[in-house]
Amino acid sequence: MPELPEVETTRRGLAPHLQGRRIGAVTLRRPDLRWPIPGEVARLLPGQRIEDVRRRAKYLLLDTGAGSALLHLGMSGSLRVLPQDTPVRAHDHVDIGLAPARGQAARVLRFNDPRRFGCLLWQPPGEVHPLLRELGPEPLSDAFDGDYLYALSRGRKAPVKTFLMDQAVVVGVGNIYAAESLFRAGISPLRAAGQVSRGRYRALAGAVRAILAHAIERGGTTLRDFISPDGAPGYFEQELSAYGRGGQPCPACGRPLRQASIGQRATVWCGRCQR
Repeated sequence: MPELPEVETTRRGLAPHLQGRRIGAVTLRRPDLRWPIPGEVARLLPGQRIEDVRRRAKYLLLDTGAGSALLHLGMSGSLRVLPQDTPVRAHDHVDIGLAPARGQAARVLRFNDPRRFGCLLWQPPGEVHPLLRELGPEPLSDAFDGDYLYALSRGRKAPVKTFLMDQAVVVGVGNIYAAESLFRAGISPLRAAGQVSRGRYRALAGAVRAILAHAIERGGTTLRDFISPDGAPGYFEQELSAYGRGGQPCPACGRPLRQASIGQRATVWCGRCQR
């Protein structure tokens, strides 16, 4: 599933093509993706101007005066800005028409989702969609730091990796970046969240921020189903230290990296470097 850097890469790629554009026709080739597509999407979006393209956690929001279209890419979704006459492919479920800008032909924002685990929902003006209400802070915001993690973790017995991936704790840190951040901070993913010291949480928060920022700069992590809006893959995958490298040498000490399942997710770490 695309993680925060992939979604932020998508947002940055789409924003210059969408902000300020007026929406034309909305074409829904099926009534649902993961959930039914609300009627407001086709009824209220046409004629609206896209005021902003935002990200909250792994969700993208297209803000208009009538409300916001809320999108999630799921496991295999992709968004492309294409010429209006681009032939429709299999799994092209949604077209959001974009009125012609000066000197440009009409285009569409096309949502393709083979597995249909993504979503297209609606957020009325001045409201927060239920999916967004209980989310934790953004990991690159001032609200996220080691002291915050330390205070929230007291008494928690769950593994620190599970704690870090809890979207109510901090948003957008999925399996890849949790593994990489714990490796950089030298913390075992098996350690109980409540047993990690304040100083080590400060190191972990710094690792999360640095790794996510670098991954965004490099275009995200290439996953099997992910391609950025311009068709180019991300490049961060080449720099992974732990994720997906079980049994391979630790880049720090050379010992084989260990692998186990934590919360039904594959987890890789170094038994010597991470404690």
